[in-house]
Amino acid sequence: MSGQQRRPGAQRIAPAAGEHLPMHPLWLCRRCGQPWPCGVAKLALVVEYRDALVSLFLYLAGCLHDAIDDLHRLNPSVTGSAADMFDRFLGWPARHTHAYRVPTCEGGRTEEPPS
Repeated sequence: MSGQQRRPGAQRIAPAAGEHLPMHPLWLCRRCGQPWPCGVAKLALVVEYRDALVSLFLYLAGCLHDAIDDLHRLNPSVTGSAADMFDRFLGWPARHTHAYRVPTCEGGRTEEPPS
């Protein structure tokens, strides 16, 4: 997915200069060369999806799927473990947004699971 395809209502014509976008099929940041999503890309994604965290997870899940396919096709021996790839794409927003917390009911009152 490109920056233009992220959110249906986005009014982007083209990615802004200096954006930290993935370089396919290597999945490195076009701007800084770090594994994508790099730190700046993570911040930009959290800001862009601040009101739609489920959409952020869906977007990143699609990126994870594409990255696994691309990296495995390039060199199967260095794709990385499934846990590492999951953490790279989906672990960080779960840790930083707490979007994964689901309220539970115990004894008639609602509680959040312990951190």
